[in-house]
Amino acid sequence: MRIATWNVNSLKVRMERVPEWLAYAQPDVLCLQETKLADAAFPHLAFAALGYESVHHGSGQWNGVAILSRVGLDDPIMGFPEADRDQDTRLITATCGGVRVCSAYIPNGRTVGSEHYAYKLDWLARLRRHLAAIAKPDDLVAVCGDFNIAPADIDLWDPAAFVGATHVTPEERKALTELESWGLVDSFRERWPKEKLYTYWDYRAGDFHEGRGMRIDLILVTRPLAGKISWALVDRNARKGKQPSDHAPLFVDVELRA
Repeated sequence: MRIATWNVNSLKVRMERVPEWLAYAQPDVLCLQETKLADAAFPHLAFAALGYESVHHGSGQWNGVAILSRVGLDDPIMGFPEADRDQDTRLITATCGGVRVCSAYIPNGRTVGSEHYAYKLDWLARLRRHLAAIAKPDDLVAVCGDFNIAPADIDLWDPAAFVGATHVTPEERKALTELESWGLVDSFRERWPKEKLYTYWDYRAGDFHEGRGMRIDLILVTRPLAGKISWALVDRNARKGKQPSDHAPLFVDVELRA
């Protein structure tokens, strides 16, 4: 099974690029973030024509997450449980081919010490509670998405360029570590422990071609799923060409046998 995640930075703008990528990359499950669509505007029929069931959680101009699957799509949950409801549309969960999959768009945090930064840290804690409520660490679980956190300095083109900024602070990295302590591992690092490969490059001229990137898009998986990983890749080609997202897709291949 190929599980992928991609922050498309507006599905409306990227609607030609996504089917093109589905055609050549052939993911079985694709988690999308930042669709920037309301539920009524999500193109379910277009993806169905390509063989994918889909669920979407979005309110319009901002955020928005989706899961596309060609291996089944069951028991969807929009956002957090009712008792922990979040007005932002940043999380959707479903079971695809026996794997409990979350598509998550973690808040940016904007500036260190701001209310948005506090919201980001709290949101990650809520995500951990969500996982504890819907699954167990010995289940097959994949939490996919734009985490807006570079887990370590190896995930930055130049750590000195990010001093004092969000995405790299000890508090954010600690919150990510606490999420992982529920029973998750970084699937990309399982396959590539020392590679400096990135998933995000700003649109500023030269950033992509000169390698000024960050690895902030992750697929976190439980140990039972991690043990089945055969491959992991960031598809830089999808960051090229006409009107690309500022993120590249990340995917992992897992060997699941009935």
